[in-house]
Amino acid sequence: MTRRRVGAAEVRRANRGWWDTDADAYQAEHGAFLGDVDFVWCPEGLREADARLLGEVAGRRILELGCGAAAAARWLAAQGARPVALDLSAGMLRHAAEAAARTGVRVPLVQADALALPFADAAFDTVCTAFGAIPFVDDSAAAMREVARVLRPGGRWVFSVTHPMRWIFLDDPGEGGLTAVHSYFDRSPYVEQDEHGVATYVEQHRTLGDRIRELVGAGFRLLDLVEPEWPAGHEGIWGQWSPLRGRLFPGTAIFVAQKPAAD
Repeated sequence: MTRRRVGAAEVRRANRGWWDTDADAYQAEHGAFLGDVDFVWCPEGLREADARLLGEVAGRRILELGCGAAAAARWLAAQGARPVALDLSAGMLRHAAEAAARTGVRVPLVQADALALPFADAAFDTVCTAFGAIPFVDDSAAAMREVARVLRPGGRWVFSVTHPMRWIFLDDPGEGGLTAVHSYFDRSPYVEQDEHGVATYVEQHRTLGDRIRELVGAGFRLLDLVEPEWPAGHEGIWGQWSPLRGRLFPGTAIFVAQKPAAD
C-alpha cells in the first residue's frame, strides 16, 4: 500500500474492480453481521431500528447510495418506505439480487456512479449510506452536491464513514493500532496497487472539518454528528474495528444533515 494522489478515472476503475472481485469474500465475512433485511450503520452494531437517524421512513422515497448487497434498502422496504438501491459494483448488486430472491423483499437496483446519479432533481425524500460511496469517490464534495440535487427541499441526508481520527493510526485491531503514526491533516488517499503501480483499491481521507464544509458547501444544514460507542458485550472484530480500540476512541462518524425547506 501507499499514500499518493490518484486521478478520478483511476479511482473509479480501481474501486469498481475491487468491489466486483471482493464481493463474494466480503459477503462471506460480513453478511451474517449485516443481515439480509437489516440496517446496520457501522461495525459498532448501531441499527437504524434503534437510532432512527432517518426519521419517519414509511411512505418515503429513499435512495440507498453505495448499497452493497442492499440489506438496508430491504429493511426500509419492510418498514413501508419506497427505496431504491444504487451501487457502482455489479458484484455487490449480484448479491443484492440473490438476497432479494432469498428473502422475497425486492427493491429496485441501479448500477451507477455516485458522482452522476441517474435521477431527476428532487426525486427523493431521503438519501442514506452506511460506509458506501463517499470514502471511495475522488471528489466527495461533488457527491454531496449530487445528493442535494436529487433530494427534495426538507429532505434528509445521512451517511456513515470511518471516523476521520482513525486515519492517524494503522489498520490494526490490536495494540499496534493504538499508536499514532500518520498526520490527521494528510489527505493523501490510501492506495493499494498491483506490481505495475496501477491502483486496485483507493480510499479517501477527509477531516471532520472537511466533511462539514462539504455539507455546508452543498447547501445542507448539519443536524447531528453521531459517534457510536463500542457496546458492552460486543467482542467481534471487523478489519481494524475491535473492542480494544473501540473502547478508547471512536471508529465511526455518522453525519445527519438536511436540505433546507423551500421558502
